[in-house]
Amino acid sequence: MPKNDNMLAILWMLNSGKKITAKQISERLEINIRSVYRYIDALCVSGVPIISEPGHNGGYSLLNNFIQASLFFDIEEKKSLLHAATFAMEAGYPFMEALNRATSKLKLFSNQEQEKVLNRHLVGFEVVSRICDPAIKPILIEIEQAVASECSIEIEYATGYEGQPKHRVVDPYGMLYWNDKWYVIAFCHLRNEIRSFRVDRIVNIISTKNAFKRPEAFSAREFFTKSLLPKLESKVELSTLVIEGKSEALNDLCSHWFLGHYLIERTKCRAKFLMDENSIHTYVPHILLQYGKSIKVLEPNSFKDAMVGILKDLMDYYLH
Repeated sequence: MPKNDNMLAILWMLNSGKKITAKQISERLEINIRSVYRYIDALCVSGVPIISEPGHNGGYSLLNNFIQASLFFDIEEKKSLLHAATFAMEAGYPFMEALNRATSKLKLFSNQEQEKVLNRHLVGFEVVSRICDPAIKPILIEIEQAVASECSIEIEYATGYEGQPKHRVVDPYGMLYWNDKWYVIAFCHLRNEIRSFRVDRIVNIISTKNAFKRPEAFSAREFFTKSLLPKLESKVELSTLVIEGKSEALNDLCSHWFLGHYLIERTKCRAKFLMDENSIHTYVPHILLQYGKSIKVLEPNSFKDAMVGILKDLMDYYLH
């Protein structure tokens, strides 16, 4: 029997809750007793809490019924983890070497039939994403470590595509991946406020030993999402935006990261949003252009003028 099968068999023997000697294991598995000792040592190294009791009534046992909680993944759990690894790889996950080792172990401890099933599910499962710049990988690793250890970092940050990078000292609260880009949400000591920084614009990073304390219950995702929405004055007047169109197009609009935040009513062929007029005239036309004739804005009437103005500017730009 292969080594892995023997180790698994020993593990299940130990899980019986009774002490068992190396000689008994050797006899049951029909292997040399020295091999039993090697397998026991290998299990201990891998983290299995095996208790060894010497003497006449001694033997091996597991600490507190170690396998009461299942240590092994079923085929559906393995499939989901391998699919998730595919997403991580396309997002530029910085710890791919460790992830590849983990997925290799999942496949390694699968029988031939399970391996065939997993391969069938993986061969037709792909994710298309922008190619991630490999230069940001070491930066992501440094940021992740700084977030976990709550230590400040020094960065050289380029605010745009031109100009010299500026030196910043920031306390990284969290990382997130959005729209094919990695971001770090951090307290900026230069601006004295929490801000989001695109990782691909960090040209240099230095770890420090300066500790900070992350605010209780802080959510990088919540902060980032709110920062994408336009800031409204407290007394701003809200208006309704009513869009009619094909169900598929409306489904897409209602799940849009911006419009979905303002959705108040939805029927099969109509969706109603409540937002400020400035957003309706400034942001919404650019979102709706790609939907062409599959949708139509019914309210407010002023939206038509805003859309015509944007289209006219585009025509003038390309015709001159």
